[in-house]
Amino acid sequence: MVTGQQVLAYRQLVDADELFLPSTYADGVPYELLRELRASSPVCRVAEPAVGNWPAGPGYWAVLRHADVRSVLRQPDIFSSWLGATQITDPDTAEDLAFVRTMMLNQDPPAQARLRRIVAGAFTPRAVRELEAVIEQRAAQLVEDLAEQLADGGPVDFVPVAADLPVRTLAHLLGVPEQDRPLLTDWANRVIGYQDDEYAASATADPAALSPCGRRALDQRPGPLTRPDGRPMSPRSREALADMFGYAHALAEQPSPGSVLAQMLAGGLESAEFETMFFLFAVAGNETLRNGIPGGLHVLLNHPEQYAALRRRPDLVDTAVEELLRYWPPVMNFRRTATRDTELGGHRIRRGDKVVVYHASANRDPDVFADPDRLDLTRHPNDHLSFGFGPHVCLGAHLARTQMRAVLRQLATRLPALAPAGDPVRLASTFQNGLKHLPVRVR
Repeated sequence: MVTGQQVLAYRQLVDADELFLPSTYADGVPYELLRELRASSPVCRVAEPAVGNWPAGPGYWAVLRHADVRSVLRQPDIFSSWLGATQITDPDTAEDLAFVRTMMLNQDPPAQARLRRIVAGAFTPRAVRELEAVIEQRAAQLVEDLAEQLADGGPVDFVPVAADLPVRTLAHLLGVPEQDRPLLTDWANRVIGYQDDEYAASATADPAALSPCGRRALDQRPGPLTRPDGRPMSPRSREALADMFGYAHALAEQPSPGSVLAQMLAGGLESAEFETMFFLFAVAGNETLRNGIPGGLHVLLNHPEQYAALRRRPDLVDTAVEELLRYWPPVMNFRRTATRDTELGGHRIRRGDKVVVYHASANRDPDVFADPDRLDLTRHPNDHLSFGFGPHVCLGAHLARTQMRAVLRQLATRLPALAPAGDPVRLASTFQNGLKHLPVRVR
């Protein structure tokens, strides 16, 4: 006879496995599933079945409570970023793993700290303050352009409008010529949207408009990302991003003085370290805001009373940014690998096991956030984990917040009557909490 407890345990097992499936995220972050698991199985085993042409994996431990997520992230000696890198799916080959291990994101202290110091100067509060006037001006122009488009009466897709600000900021930091900015968009699309047919094939850059350096990079763009045995090729592999790395080396021949690229070269990076550092700026530095700004506006438009409060009280912008980051985390999860046998949440974790922390779940933990499913732009304190925690806390968090604040201020002031103009279109991803399209109009 099957007991009620056994039925419940089976249901939890099936539900936990859904965390890995792209279909689970088709309509958004599965907060109800995360809520149930956080209450009943806050550390739970998740299977990795084959999805499409992507092969099955060994499975992993999902970590869902705020305290446990912080515990994992603060202990790189036990939960390593380097052993298996930081994506749930294992790199395709030993060579791919060796390459991604050179990335700052995928290293552990003290090696990670060495790489971090080389580029940290670009993200100090003082350095960001020097950029603030440029960011404010660009945000104002972005919203002014949006207002002009909306004046024609038809809906406008906010996502490409919003994506222009982080791309311009990154191009400024790296010294990328204006005409080559579309390359940054294409590379980010291909990496963050590899599970999405529209983004995986992104090729918006016009060869005729690119710099000679940009045109040479296009010549190195790989064809179909497929292994000889028919398996898909990881979009983060060296082969899949040959055009981006070729561009980085070409740009390094004449770096802009004072740019982050110049800092990388002066820091004595090895070739693979230089390539993966360029990757972090061009892709990781782009994706957070490309998800966070449209996602934040989508949340506000669906909470008109909160948007009205922001319009009435511009002084709320700082706490509003933190709450929107909590409510709409741009990145939903990150992986670690156990360096030794240990225990977490009452479970025995074996050396070599994958351990995946879910920021999206930690940000709704009722043990930390009162009424966690309610949007409250006045919420303070706000200990969200959207920028991570511990030695890998996001280096560009201050710059990201500065850009989000600038856009929110402009939207609340210039377009107080902004409203949805249809359903948003989500990015197909189990990692990025992104929107591809967000139609808006003026009431």
